[in-house]
Amino acid sequence: MPRRTATMLASTLMLIALLCAGVFIPVPYAEMSPGPTVNTLGEHDGEPVLQITGRKTYDTTGHLNMTTVRVTSADYKMNLVEAVYGWLAHDNKVVPHDTLYPDGQTEEQSSQENAEEFSQSQESAKVAALKELDIPVKSWVIVATVLKGSPAEGRLHAGDVIKSVDGTAVKAPDDVAKLVTKHKPGEKVDFTIVPAKEQAAAEKANRTPTKTEDVTITTEKSDDSGADRAIVGISAGTDHTFPFTIDIKLADVGGPSAGLMFALGIVDKLTPGSLTGGKFVAGTGTIDDDGTVGPIGGIEMKTVGARDKGAQYFLTPKDNCAAAAKDTPDGLTLVKVNTIDDAMSALEDISAGKTADLPKCTTKG
Repeated sequence: MPRRTATMLASTLMLIALLCAGVFIPVPYAEMSPGPTVNTLGEHDGEPVLQITGRKTYDTTGHLNMTTVRVTSADYKMNLVEAVYGWLAHDNKVVPHDTLYPDGQTEEQSSQENAEEFSQSQESAKVAALKELDIPVKSWVIVATVLKGSPAEGRLHAGDVIKSVDGTAVKAPDDVAKLVTKHKPGEKVDFTIVPAKEQAAAEKANRTPTKTEDVTITTEKSDDSGADRAIVGISAGTDHTFPFTIDIKLADVGGPSAGLMFALGIVDKLTPGSLTGGKFVAGTGTIDDDGTVGPIGGIEMKTVGARDKGAQYFLTPKDNCAAAAKDTPDGLTLVKVNTIDDAMSALEDISAGKTADLPKCTTKG
């Protein structure tokens, strides 16, 4: 066999061997890419995304699109070839697997966490939107979760309303931890609660709860390394009663990052006219009950997904601005927002065509 032919054959065999190795060798990485974007003012799978009953709503135009990121599942084993392709692709991002799924998180655990965050983001979006419109919302502090094997197990239950701790009225979830940690591990702490069943019955009958219970729990030491902190094994949250019904119909979406766009969509539906003036606005950002907008992950993929759908403006959390501005898709204006008020002001300018007045993102923030 001629030397040249032998060399080419050896090179070909080596290339095939490398490709086979690349396909079969798993690497500890995951991939993020632009996901679907949905207009909160429109329909998804044949039904309105925002469904409001018991209150007058208004027709509107334009887009207020929430955006998503598509990620490989926790169970997916990426190979070397896929990782290299992802690194080279402009609109995709390859990251360490633990970045998306820390501490060996399974797909089931990830899905459950995303579903819980999505549910909470919807709740906060409703509260923030109604507060923006000065519509009263009743709120109270509840037991959100009870840790298995903790002192609170069997004594407190998810949904119980926490009225006071050691006789001090509780007004916010953080108050519970502050009052409990005033104790040393092993000391007793007194809770006054409205049991979850009583609260549910009162809400159904549109009355004030009448039954309260006093529960005494002995604290234990936190598992935090080096911490001598007292805990009872619960996390506190907030529950609300709304003056009318707001349903958000959007399946197969998880995480908290659509909060801002849901809130703006609700405001638009409840007010005459169009917040966007018919423009195509997309965006992202968590939102809390007070309307503060928080940062999210995968901002670069979300801007790409939004622009591909036709977005002209992208409402960007302040803390994501620098990263987003490093590679802004052509034709997309990044608008910096830190609160729902910021977003409302930006939409007013966009609707009026005053784009020079918009607070735009830069690589410095």
